[in-house]
Amino acid sequence: MSNCRPVAARYAAPTRNLQRGIALITGLLILMMLTLLAISMFQGTGLQQKIAGNTREKERAFEAAQNSLQYAEYWLTQGGPGTGLPCTNSIDIHSDADMRACVTMLATPSDPSTWPVTLNYTPPSMQVATGGGQTTDGDGNGDINYAKVPGLYIAYLGTTANSKQMLYSVTGAGYGGSSGTSSVVQSVFAVSKAVGDLGNE
Repeated sequence: MSNCRPVAARYAAPTRNLQRGIALITGLLILMMLTLLAISMFQGTGLQQKIAGNTREKERAFEAAQNSLQYAEYWLTQGGPGTGLPCTNSIDIHSDADMRACVTMLATPSDPSTWPVTLNYTPPSMQVATGGGQTTDGDGNGDINYAKVPGLYIAYLGTTANSKQMLYSVTGAGYGGSSGTSSVVQSVFAVSKAVGDLGNE
């Protein structure tokens, strides 16, 4: 009888092994959940970076288009181009003498690639390079390269009802760091034909 062990003692070891197995499974589940959480955080960060990059490129394109539009409006106030000319070829604008107003309207102003004629205007501080991206200058800072030169188009619309002002449709197009990012802005601009009292209008 001295060799007999209590029944409860025989089952103590399997109970401890079962507890160790549950702890291992629980630890693996927690590790798996943390891994999934980390992966989703990395994916969310990548998506936010893409959104921020797209927003930046959109802003670059808009500012370039706005700049060309404002230059065209400035040029219209400097004496006026008259009733417009037939426009047959695109030109690069190097001075005010290169500017012109066309007699025909744009069929699809929202798509610069369909414009029959483009006046290419590069502001003095703008860097344009095929492919866009950035370049490093002498001070080590990255400067923005725009993918394409901003373009503009001026169309003569006629005069107002009282014939005191000439109306023009001004359209500006700009590009960001890639040629796939573009922005188009448009305005109708009035230029007075002569100095006069407009108080009764």
